[in-house]
Order: sequence, then C-alpha cells, then structure tokens
Amino acid sequence: MKDVVLTVTDTPSERAKEVIERGLNGYNAEQAGYWDWRGLAVLVSDPDTSEVLGGILGRTSLGLLFIDLVFLPDSLRDRGLGGRILEMAEAEARQRGCRGAVLYTISFQAPGFYERHGYREFGRIPCDPPGTARVFMTKELAPETRIA
Repeated sequence: MKDVVLTVTDTPSERAKEVIERGLNGYNAEQAGYWDWRGLAVLVSDPDTSEVLGGILGRTSLGLLFIDLVFLPDSLRDRGLGGRILEMAEAEARQRGCRGAVLYTISFQAPGFYERHGYREFGRIPCDPPGTARVFMTKELAPETRIA
C-alpha cells in the first residue's frame, strides 16, 4: 500500500466525519452483532417563541446513555428544571434498553448536581486552569417500576 497523508484539522469535512463514523459503526455492529446508536436530546424552549434555551444533548448505544452536553441559562437554574430534564433523558434511555449512564463534567461545573441525582465519580483527570479536573461519572439505570 502507498503511504497515506496524515492531516490534523479542527474542521473535518462532513464526508470525513461520515467515513469515520460509518467505519466505526460497521466495526461495532460486526463485534456486537447489532448496532443501536441513537441521538437523544431533551430541549428546554420558550413557550411563546419556541426558541431553544437549553437542555441535554447525548446519545444511546449498546446499553449505555452518554450525556454529552447539558446547559441551562442562569435564569432557569435552581428551579428543579435540571433534575427534570436529566430524569427525562434517563427515562428515555431506559425505554431504549440502557442499563447505565456515563458523563463527564468539569470540577467547576456540576459534579455535585450529578451526585445528588445518583451519579458516582469513577475517574478524574487534571486539566486547565490549574486546580481544575475533568470528572467522569456513571449511574446505574435500574428499570422503572410502575405502581399499579
């Protein structure tokens, strides 16, 4: 095989992303015997304008919920809304057959919030600014039980 060209970029083309995603998804499907990756979002919107104000972006795959991004503006914090959207994401993940959830946050962001909602830390990596760390967390998603 000829030598290949290696490129570092912060703006890969849509085609480049597609090649990498399809390749990995195909490999995972071969190994697992199935492929069930699905995006998951819980959006918080203005009732008058329908403008998205914040929410959760994540995905489900092979029995896990991955929470990628969570944001609420200051005006919507401390009202229980964060817990509600987190519970909605977890409930959807359970319906999709997920048994666990994984996320990372930064030490100055919200590790305490996630701990209050049943997440536990399983790793920590120092990052900048000095004294700050990425905090990796997980939670078991027990099946929901319904009271008759």
